[in-house]
Amino acid sequence: MPVNTRGAIMRSAPGKWEVVDLVSDDPRSGEIQVKLGASGLCHSDDHIATGDMPVGHYPILGGHEGAGVVTAVGPNTPGFEEGDHVVFSFLPGCGRCRYCGNGMQYLCDSGANLLVGSRWDDAESFRVATSDGTQVGQMCGLGTFAEVTTVDIRSAVKIDKSIPLEVACLTGCGVGTGWGTAVQAGEVKAGDTVIVMGVGGIGINAVQGAAHAGASYVIAVDPVAFKREKAQELGATHAFAGMEEAAEFARSVTNGQGADKALVTVGVTKGEHIAQAFDAVGKSGTVVVTGLGDLTEVGIPIPIGMLTLFAKEIKGALFGDQNPSTDILKMLRLYQEGKLKLDELITNRYKLEDINQGYEDMHAGKNIRGVIIYD
Repeated sequence: MPVNTRGAIMRSAPGKWEVVDLVSDDPRSGEIQVKLGASGLCHSDDHIATGDMPVGHYPILGGHEGAGVVTAVGPNTPGFEEGDHVVFSFLPGCGRCRYCGNGMQYLCDSGANLLVGSRWDDAESFRVATSDGTQVGQMCGLGTFAEVTTVDIRSAVKIDKSIPLEVACLTGCGVGTGWGTAVQAGEVKAGDTVIVMGVGGIGINAVQGAAHAGASYVIAVDPVAFKREKAQELGATHAFAGMEEAAEFARSVTNGQGADKALVTVGVTKGEHIAQAFDAVGKSGTVVVTGLGDLTEVGIPIPIGMLTLFAKEIKGALFGDQNPSTDILKMLRLYQEGKLKLDELITNRYKLEDINQGYEDMHAGKNIRGVIIYD
């Protein structure tokens, strides 16, 4: 039987999250139903609320960073059973398409309907409805702003039951995206000078990743003093309020050349942020753009001559070029070994009903990561 639950939906944008009664479908073949333990309050969901990231179906159930316990398994769905603990990946992985086959699961073809919120293979089929029968999309096919949700197994990674769900959930987006931005997409190497631009839920983990990779200088940039302090606790060697100071420092320790890597993890990324990062890297330097902003905004104001003559590179990164089905488990192993900090990332815990307060706190610079805790 379908399960009655409660969740935070967005009816239109710009708007605020509204906690309502919902019905979560019985899992079909290839699906599982999960009782959530925790959900991270990621900035990407706020991009839906502001309208920066238009979705293909309203209402939509928010949340894409979550972990929980499997309560039901669809027929003919091997590999999962009731009681399993899972982390959700906001990017599905089919394992069969060209991109999965080439080791780029983060670009899996199954993700075509991420912002429709339907079943992956049928844009007209939804797993969640309001109590009056209105079909509800699920953010990234997940909808972790709900007590119970039904998802495709392509979006779930089974984990060790000993790992607390409130920290495990962070690896499904914020930690994985930031860590991968440094380690995978940025290919930070020992001895590099690295600038991390924006030290929120993503950037703080880019700091951790760059430090783990052996960078000599990990330079955190954020206008919020609390975030700069947190960055230095988690691996930054230096921290500045603005890019001008950070770039000047990077040149001072590289014989005037500039940073090797600049990782753009700003909450609302604009063309000028990328241009500042581009200016801050030296010859053959790489700028990795992970942050999102208005998806319709066009243009990066950089001098084309410097792009060519200095052999600089600008690249985008989704989930930090990581493969969720394997890299989530690797990050959790590093956590168990004490090499990746997760508990320290959680600034505040909220009830589902307090979700809008959580996002107000994020905008006020009070959170590295706010987390919804479910009973």
